[in-house]
Amino acid sequence: MYHIFGFYKFKKLKKLSKYKEVLNNFFLRKNIRGTLIISSEGINGTISGKKKDLNLAISKIQKTFNFTNFDNKNVSINTFQPFHRSKIKIKNEVVPMGIKIKNRKTVGHLSPKKWNQLICDKNTILIDARKPFENEVGSFKNSLNPNIKNFRQFPNFLKKLDKNKSIAMFCTGGIRCEKASVFLEKKGFKNIYQLKGGIINYFKNVDKSESLWKGECFVFDNRISLNHNLKPGSYSMCSGCRNPVSKKDKKSKKYEEGVSCPKCHDALTNTQKDRFRMRQKQINVAKKTGNRHIFQKEY
Repeated sequence: MYHIFGFYKFKKLKKLSKYKEVLNNFFLRKNIRGTLIISSEGINGTISGKKKDLNLAISKIQKTFNFTNFDNKNVSINTFQPFHRSKIKIKNEVVPMGIKIKNRKTVGHLSPKKWNQLICDKNTILIDARKPFENEVGSFKNSLNPNIKNFRQFPNFLKKLDKNKSIAMFCTGGIRCEKASVFLEKKGFKNIYQLKGGIINYFKNVDKSESLWKGECFVFDNRISLNHNLKPGSYSMCSGCRNPVSKKDKKSKKYEEGVSCPKCHDALTNTQKDRFRMRQKQINVAKKTGNRHIFQKEY
């Protein structure tokens, strides 16, 4: 069984290259996989491994960056390793938005149960701070999605909101909302709220019978999506465009395993489709012989 740990911490950091080298060596020794972003404003990541090794990695991160508590964390478990490898990246920001967080405020972070009360208020503007393809997999009812390709475009959407209304934001783990909250505060917004711990924390702490969530939650690993029990959902990944594929999509004539889905079928050239078919053929042969293949997912 593999344990998956999502987290972030805003903290002024220096010597980023040194941190990267230390943690990269440690992750390799303990077979820890996933992604860690290191920035001068803090860290953000999701990593996975066997429970004992993961706990050692968490302690190593805290010791390396000299802090005790994460600003946010969430834990889930899975039967297969959801990541192919370990990636540690140095970035200008933990989430690219063009602003940096110096002093994090915890005011406005709502627990899942208080969150339910807020988003049922008709004077609340509910914002899904994720990308459109994430929103399509699942979201809270009546939420607005900015429909942006990258997070740097998010401020253009936010500044058009009504300052007199309550703004409630949510994302997978919470960090995108942290950055957006800072932007809104600078623009003079007063009633800014976010779902503490993000969607993962909501699934973990709210019974499905009381949940206001519709659908599943997209995650950036080989699980693709999670249901309300934090188990892998019903979605798979299109090998043509890397977008999530639903059961309904698979019934389309434009869906071909390992090649295309309704979203990309018409955009792909015949040469691309032929190349993807050859790749899928190699994967199928490897599966029949019980061997692994370079393109084969962990599960």
